[in-house]
Amino acid sequence: MAELRALSQTTWNRGSLLRELIDPTQTYPRRRPLKKPTAAQLRTDFGAAKAWAGELFAASGDFTMETVDLGRTTIGSNAVPSAVVFASAREEIAFVGKGREAQRFVSLTERLVGVEPLLKTWALKRPLELLDCGQRAITAARVALWLQENPSPGIYLRQLSLPGVDTKFVEGHRRIIEAMATILATGAAASGEAPAADASRETDSPAAAEPASLLVTPSSPAARFAQRHGFLHPPERVRFRMLDPAIPVLGGARDLTITAEAFASLELPVERVVVTENLVNFLALPERPRTLALFGGGYGFSMLRDARWLHGCQVHYWGDLDTHGFVILDQLRSLHPGVASVLMDEATLLGHREIWGIEPTPSRATLTRLTDPEASVYQALRDDEHGPAVRLEQELIRWQWVLDRLP
Repeated sequence: MAELRALSQTTWNRGSLLRELIDPTQTYPRRRPLKKPTAAQLRTDFGAAKAWAGELFAASGDFTMETVDLGRTTIGSNAVPSAVVFASAREEIAFVGKGREAQRFVSLTERLVGVEPLLKTWALKRPLELLDCGQRAITAARVALWLQENPSPGIYLRQLSLPGVDTKFVEGHRRIIEAMATILATGAAASGEAPAADASRETDSPAAAEPASLLVTPSSPAARFAQRHGFLHPPERVRFRMLDPAIPVLGGARDLTITAEAFASLELPVERVVVTENLVNFLALPERPRTLALFGGGYGFSMLRDARWLHGCQVHYWGDLDTHGFVILDQLRSLHPGVASVLMDEATLLGHREIWGIEPTPSRATLTRLTDPEASVYQALRDDEHGPAVRLEQELIRWQWVLDRLP
């Protein structure tokens, strides 16, 4: 019985049972063979076989049973279950106890189709996600439809006047909105209409995208969404510190945050740039002649690409000693092939075992721009040679160790 229930539960988990409700196939009636006891097992452990069959017969309200006759020549004729047959997906749904969820799914799909019939395709692709999102999926559908009807609106998301929709909602449901927008755009193109916008799938996980693409587009997913659909978006900002007190920027200011456009227009006499991802490290970096510190933005370094006055500088990158730290380093080198890593070496990693943490979602990407020593450390982290998902956060490295190794 447990094996049969596990098979049906797996079918539910794949979304197949829900799909059958709105797009029936020839799957049903579905026959599921059972691993029945043999005649010898009936003879040696009749009690266990009887309990197994009894459990199936007790649940047979959700299916019909096929039986075979066993034990005729030994202990006597016994009708033993050999297979169950679910007449419909609804019977199998009832068997796994998901009837209420199935009714809700059908209702949500009807509402989704009421917004736009093409979105039945999304419900078929993501039935469990539709169940999980509920009303939020219907709201996301209205946003996707609005995007199709209003290409390049030239407004901020804040100005989107749809019930229940604000900037936070859109930013929290970008992936769903993008998937729905893609379906609508594809359907419009198939009917001869021009798609409203490039609704390519949004990927918030940088490691899942091609490195070069991350470095030539806005660095944040929200900015990429706004750009793709023609919304206005607050300008990207760059925070930097002048580590050389002899170089004035704005009066005596040394820690500044300005727009990326303004940063690109600067002409500062610096020879070295240190990029770090941790705010406290950024603030604590000591004075250095002709050196600029940049507070990194994780994935995406458009400010380094656009600030041509930095192209002749030696760029040093100090990231976390984990797989994503090396992915960022690898991508940064697509803009600055000569960038040097700082404190991302084996000695630093092994010298701080007592403060290792766990990286939540390690990258498995193949990186081609690392030096041999960097690649060795990355591979060891990726392959769990030092333990599962080891990471060393840069803010935990002993400060004297840092000072001894800063360029």
